[in-house]
Amino acid sequence: MRLPRFFGKKRGHRRTGSQAWGSFGEGLFYCVLLVAGLGFAGLLLSGAAAPEWRVNHEFLETPCTIIGKGLARYASQEADSAGSFTNKWQPCLRLRYRVAGALHESWSTALPRSSRADRPTAIAQLAAWRLNDELTCWYDPADPNSVVLERGYNWWLWLLMLLLPGALIVFGGSGLVQAIRVWGKSEEHRAASAGLPEMLDPMDHSPSEAPDHPGVPICDDLINSPGTILRYRLPIESPESWTLLGLGLFAMLWNAVVIVLAVGAGLDLLGGTIDWLLFALLVPFVVVGIASVCVFLRGLILATAVGTTQLEISAHPLRPGEQYDVLLGQGGSGTFRTLTMTLELVEQATFRQGTDTRTEQVVVWKEQVNAWHDIHLVPNARFESRVRIFIPHDAMHSFTSEHNAVNWRIVVHGSPERWPAFSRIFPLIVFPSQIAPLASKERSHRSRQEGVL
Repeated sequence: MRLPRFFGKKRGHRRTGSQAWGSFGEGLFYCVLLVAGLGFAGLLLSGAAAPEWRVNHEFLETPCTIIGKGLARYASQEADSAGSFTNKWQPCLRLRYRVAGALHESWSTALPRSSRADRPTAIAQLAAWRLNDELTCWYDPADPNSVVLERGYNWWLWLLMLLLPGALIVFGGSGLVQAIRVWGKSEEHRAASAGLPEMLDPMDHSPSEAPDHPGVPICDDLINSPGTILRYRLPIESPESWTLLGLGLFAMLWNAVVIVLAVGAGLDLLGGTIDWLLFALLVPFVVVGIASVCVFLRGLILATAVGTTQLEISAHPLRPGEQYDVLLGQGGSGTFRTLTMTLELVEQATFRQGTDTRTEQVVVWKEQVNAWHDIHLVPNARFESRVRIFIPHDAMHSFTSEHNAVNWRIVVHGSPERWPAFSRIFPLIVFPSQIAPLASKERSHRSRQEGVL
């Protein structure tokens, strides 16, 4: 059995990563998230949620009598101002009650765990109960000596169980399923699985073709948005928008978990105690939460500060040998050192290398349409410029087949003064020349005549 390689074929000074190892690493990451979520959910269920649920559903009610009072001492986990550790105290009551006709006596804390305090405070709390007072208690049928004076739920604990382990299980499980489903597949397979247009996945689907031009993709999705000045507004290929949306959702969900943990830690502090396990869990979660917010805000500021780029075109689809007007609209604020527009022809080949499916793209022809320098933008306004593009007479038309594709596009490169440079892609469809079908018919007619002669 041949093991998968860490690297694929070398191309120049770059090695393409192995798709198999990439899928394995992705699956391992999601598997760790899933196991962590299941483990954390198991700890919460067995250590806190299950006992609390039993108290509220399985413990039986019975009258009881206070026959003794005392204080329970707990070793404090926080140091005082002198650096020494003091003890925490909690009121306790000794209760007498009947279970199936038999008398039982047992100690029970009179207040919840959050009521632990210093000794004078605990003594003052204990004075609220008097000997021989009649109370209602609940005992465990499986262990009658286990008795409580209060029932209820810690809402933050159950919310924590739903958010934190639930998020890890959902993210890890769905990611693991996706990683298994796309194991060894190319980006085109993944795009098809995400529901992207068929022309992005020539390996698995037959391309949508123009009626009179076999192999030429249709451009219905490129002419469904009218322009404000020219006829059509071109769509933009912007994976950054989906990345920004994903970062926002992750930051929101993660920080919701952080808030739940912080509320629980705050309730403990108000009660005079510190749950060090909760604080140890809270610290890394706060760090990740702050980092996720910073990354999201940086992406959001970059997107809003740079501004949107829009292109309008006078006609679509395009034809070789013809010229078309293009309107560039760039929003944002600040100064752009350069803003360039290029017309590009890209060849794409999809092939199999061993068990991997790979796709390579090469820009085989590129022409600079125009370049602008030192553009000063102001808020609530945008830079506009109208240019003209020319499709060469001998240009190859757009084409999509099972393993190959020829794509036309307009690329706008921007270099803002205070932000990273960006490139935004606007796809085009170029149909064959109008003369090509007539020439083909003439050649076919001439061949038939020669065959007859």
